[in-house]
Amino acid sequence: MKKVLVTGGLGQIGSHVVEMLLERGDKVFVIDNLATGRREHLQDHPDLTVVIDTIADKALVEKLVGDFRPDAIVHTAASYKDPDDWYSDTLTNCVGGANMVDAAKKFGVGRFIYFQTALCYGLKPMQQPIRLDHPRFPGGSSYAISKTTNEFYLELSGVDYVTFRLANVVGPRNVAGPLPIFYQRLKDGKQCFVTNARRDFVFVKDLARVVLKAIDGVGHGAYHFSSGKDVAIQELYDAVVTALDVPGKPKAELKELGPDDVFSILLDPSRTFEDFGAIEFTPLQETVSAAMAYYQKYGTLGEYTHLRLEGKK
Repeated sequence: MKKVLVTGGLGQIGSHVVEMLLERGDKVFVIDNLATGRREHLQDHPDLTVVIDTIADKALVEKLVGDFRPDAIVHTAASYKDPDDWYSDTLTNCVGGANMVDAAKKFGVGRFIYFQTALCYGLKPMQQPIRLDHPRFPGGSSYAISKTTNEFYLELSGVDYVTFRLANVVGPRNVAGPLPIFYQRLKDGKQCFVTNARRDFVFVKDLARVVLKAIDGVGHGAYHFSSGKDVAIQELYDAVVTALDVPGKPKAELKELGPDDVFSILLDPSRTFEDFGAIEFTPLQETVSAAMAYYQKYGTLGEYTHLRLEGKK
């Protein structure tokens, strides 16, 4: 049995990791400020403690980590709702993240699992697919700047860590990006928009299973969690229309890429496959259908994206 502290444990990635940890008999402590997490994502469990508060409170973080003494910290908490809300981004992603890393160092936490955005490589990556040796140029968004800042603190700390630089993680409990936007607009009978961009969409439970391996000691340092293949946003939209069985199968309007959007962000996952073994990735239609079933039950939290949406109506 392990003791694992999960920040952002009521969010998409965190809650799936927590469920898998509880299922195998671990004790889990969750902290979440409910900015994008939802309490209904986790059912009550005798081995689960949930605190609704902020990791930006240094004294609180030190008390929680010092009292619980986790074997591992899984740091999924992140601010990303508004690309112009630098205060919240820096408060959670930089101050809060640094508090977590500092507490892990102070109390001798054995493993620290971090999650980084692929936007850390900038809006015009120089490699395709992007390798782990690609320089970090996070200046394109507040989210990328703040997430990368904390990744540097983690590397500086001397704590044993794994950082997953992520493709687009989607599925149930996904509150950001195109899926909730497509769902809500189709439900409201509104026009949807796509660009000719391509992305690698990976199922959240596929990621969570790999995170459990990292908690158990597999790997060290930076990894790409990616299938290594990208699909057109149009294909994602078509999968949403199929999953919802929308009458008339409405077409999306094709728009040009915005000035701060990227045609493709494709990550090279070869090191991940070498260290964590082969990953059986869930097919796109199955992933999208699971997400739509979630929205039909719980609704969406809103329409969030890390980058400004050009021409959004």
